[in-house]
Amino acid sequence: MSVFTGWRAALRIARRDAMRAKGRSALVVAMIALPVLGVTAADIAYRSVDSTEAEKLTARMGSADALFSDPGLGPLQQMPDGNMYDAAGKEAPDGEAPPVDMSTAFPEGARAISILSVPASVTTAYGLTDADITEVRTSDRMARGKIDLVEGAFPHGTDEMAATEPFLKSSGLHIGSRTTVNGAGRTYTITGVVEEPDDLKAKQLYADPGAVIAPWQAAADRDRKVLPPNTGSTEWLVEGSGTAGIGWGDVLAANKAGALVVSRQVVLDPPPDSEIPMARTITDYTPREPVEVSTAAVTVVAMTVLEIVLLAGPAFAVGARRSRRQLGLVGTCGGDRRHIRAVVLSGGLVLGGIGAVTGVAAGLLLTVAFRPLIEDWAGQRFGSLLLKPTELLVIAVLGLVTGLLAALAPAIVAARQSVLESLTGRRGVRRSSRVLPAIGSGALALGVAVAAYGGTTGNSTLVSGGSVVAELGLLACIPVIVGLLGRLGRRLPLSPRMALRDAARNRGRTAPAVAAVMAAVAGSVAIATYMSSSLAESDHDYTPMLSKGTMVLSAVDTEAAERLPLARAAVERNIAVTGGHADFSRLWAGSDCSVYYEDESRCGSLELVKPTGKGHTCPLNTKGAKELAARLSAEEHRAMMRSPACMDEYLSSGSFSSETNNIVVGDAALLHTYAKLDDPAAAAALKAGTPVLLNRAYAKNGEVTLKAVHTYNAKDTRNRKLHPGPARKTTDRLKVYVADAEYAATPGIRMIMPQRTAERLGLHTARSGTVYAVPGPPTDAGTQSVSAAIEQAGGGIWLQTENGPGDREDVILLILTLFAGVVTLGAAAITTGLAKADAEADLTTLSAVGAPPRVRRSLSGFQCVVVALTGVLLGTAAGLVPAVALRLVDQRKALQAMRIEPMESAFTPIVLPWATIGLLAVAVPLLAGVLAAVFTRSRLTLARRAG
Repeated sequence: MSVFTGWRAALRIARRDAMRAKGRSALVVAMIALPVLGVTAADIAYRSVDSTEAEKLTARMGSADALFSDPGLGPLQQMPDGNMYDAAGKEAPDGEAPPVDMSTAFPEGARAISILSVPASVTTAYGLTDADITEVRTSDRMARGKIDLVEGAFPHGTDEMAATEPFLKSSGLHIGSRTTVNGAGRTYTITGVVEEPDDLKAKQLYADPGAVIAPWQAAADRDRKVLPPNTGSTEWLVEGSGTAGIGWGDVLAANKAGALVVSRQVVLDPPPDSEIPMARTITDYTPREPVEVSTAAVTVVAMTVLEIVLLAGPAFAVGARRSRRQLGLVGTCGGDRRHIRAVVLSGGLVLGGIGAVTGVAAGLLLTVAFRPLIEDWAGQRFGSLLLKPTELLVIAVLGLVTGLLAALAPAIVAARQSVLESLTGRRGVRRSSRVLPAIGSGALALGVAVAAYGGTTGNSTLVSGGSVVAELGLLACIPVIVGLLGRLGRRLPLSPRMALRDAARNRGRTAPAVAAVMAAVAGSVAIATYMSSSLAESDHDYTPMLSKGTMVLSAVDTEAAERLPLARAAVERNIAVTGGHADFSRLWAGSDCSVYYEDESRCGSLELVKPTGKGHTCPLNTKGAKELAARLSAEEHRAMMRSPACMDEYLSSGSFSSETNNIVVGDAALLHTYAKLDDPAAAAALKAGTPVLLNRAYAKNGEVTLKAVHTYNAKDTRNRKLHPGPARKTTDRLKVYVADAEYAATPGIRMIMPQRTAERLGLHTARSGTVYAVPGPPTDAGTQSVSAAIEQAGGGIWLQTENGPGDREDVILLILTLFAGVVTLGAAAITTGLAKADAEADLTTLSAVGAPPRVRRSLSGFQCVVVALTGVLLGTAAGLVPAVALRLVDQRKALQAMRIEPMESAFTPIVLPWATIGLLAVAVPLLAGVLAAVFTRSRLTLARRAG
């Protein structure tokens, strides 16, 4: 019999066996197809979101042939893609060149439409909000692909607008609603919903050219107001005459006229360097290097394959045992061990092929079905559903090979059995290998050491390699660990004792399932730990504008401050404020520089002088800072950065004063509401006229030095009358109440001064705003209502909130937890099902000797718990190895950056995701046990035991 004939027979036997055991076959197909499905969907989604150059051009310029703009340089030269450009002369012109007459820059016979954006305030269903309004003829065919209609109709005429969906959601408006542009005095009807395919989260309004800016300019000229500057220079979408498009010659001609051009034809088919003038003058231009496959990606793929093998392997092993009589008959008919191996491997080939094809097809269908959700999550539309046949074929082959690998170990075991054992059903007794655990222990220690060394030396490749070796070593130790479980049940009740002993006795079935859970949990814990640590680092590095849990109303000038009572009433009516409020005043010497900015040399100044010496001067901002940083550890550097002397170097000046001294006038309410300083002694000091210093680095012997220059602008007639004569300088030493070091981190305030102390020093004050304590950031509806009330009262007041360091990535952590939980439940369920099928005779015996019916349920539940809990605990330990090592890599890089720039933060914490670990270690095993107990039948129909 030839090799081909033998394999053909083996494939036929495997196909029939798969059809006969449909449940087990479906289980194996699902185990192989699910990861293939995920990889296929991820590949198609990634390729579709990662737009081609042509799709990027369409998103930027729609269906036009080119995008023209005026960078204000006069005649210029550029690279073909328009990303690099410069003035054509040897030196750039002084100041901005006069605007380009685009009629001279456009090719002859070309057609163009303009795009111009302006910032504005518009009315909403709740009040008033800021938005960018773009004037462009959205109905023109050249705008297709850049601005697409989703619902309704494009605007036509001077009284219509279109809006994006994010703007409508935040404003409470809809198609048919009317909105008024503040300042222009004109109301517009929203006629349609549009979107920018490359930015689905944009909050924009669109109108035809001349619909907004012209009446706005007319109203500004009538009221003698100055319009806000444009958000960007005007651009033009240009369509060439005929079908020729805009060529390189047209681009060079436009450059001479002063226009920058991004041409579709030129970008997709660039001219040779010899025809590009700028290419002869630049020396630092380097093309982008191709992206290489990262070590992390290879590691993920390898661990995914390993996980499938571990999950599907036990199913093949049980299948081989259930078919051992059939395999014995193959031996009696003249087949040798290689034929038996071929039969079992053919099962892997058949089921692997079905799983691979099913996974690729399902991945494609699911990507198509969930395309809108993927696009919303990515924030952009697919240019097209891009399929790479080669990549999909590789994914399918990977699934096929995975099926073969999963059947490899069971094939070897089945081939080693004698014909007599196969025909009689006896398994024989084999000792566990002592070599494999020894090798595994060595590999585990070696992998941890290599990963740790890679982390301390900053080598991420060593980290990845060491982590994989450590996990493989732990996998090799799992049979021994499972064997030890049997000894833990000596004093336990019947069901948990049987579950532990069954797991220990059938290590070939239990160990792969535990290993599969461990692999899934290890990856999830590693990523979750790294993300949690990175979030803690970003929280530390974040510079807040306001104190946490506060909101500030601030007036731009004295006239606007008179409207603060109306603004406060609007805030208290529309926004939840929980901890009261506190008024504050700004403080200055001489003329108010924030008002009389035309002649800054005639403005006064006020300075809080910082003493020199230890405890006052930041060592990281001195001459020997680099040498000092080279000697500091990350924790020492962090402690120094958070000291009062250094804290002031990077904290924001806040929203309390236009002065850089960060001194405000307030009372005890400001201490409680904003600084969160609940100290009766500090409140008493303010009441007695003693300033409270929040940053103790400015105090020496309980006193601060305040320098003031009383210089008055000619326009400041009020203060000049109060302080006639020449400019004068004063230096005052004030006794202060020094707060604890932690309050130096209060954003925007160094010192709070009582009103009467400011008056005694001859300083000027003016009510500037109000601080509120709030439970969280206000809603869009609340802020828009307050903005409308402020504008109606006369404007000039700003509402500012502290939103924190940005959106948290809790969604990703949740997805990782769910993924690991699903794999854990699946592996535990597979093992429990295989255990039931494998131990049917033992369960029959239990029923025969009078065991209660609930024993079957409780036994299944505890079998699930054993597999899930063991795998989760081992996976958590394995996942911490790469996470900690990668954080050590980050710490090394941060230390290197710190030694170059000593004020750079080197804080790289390692934070465990306790919520994720708790869910995996407690909730998931309990859920697995409960589900297994619920779905297991209590009673068993007795049958005569075979053998």
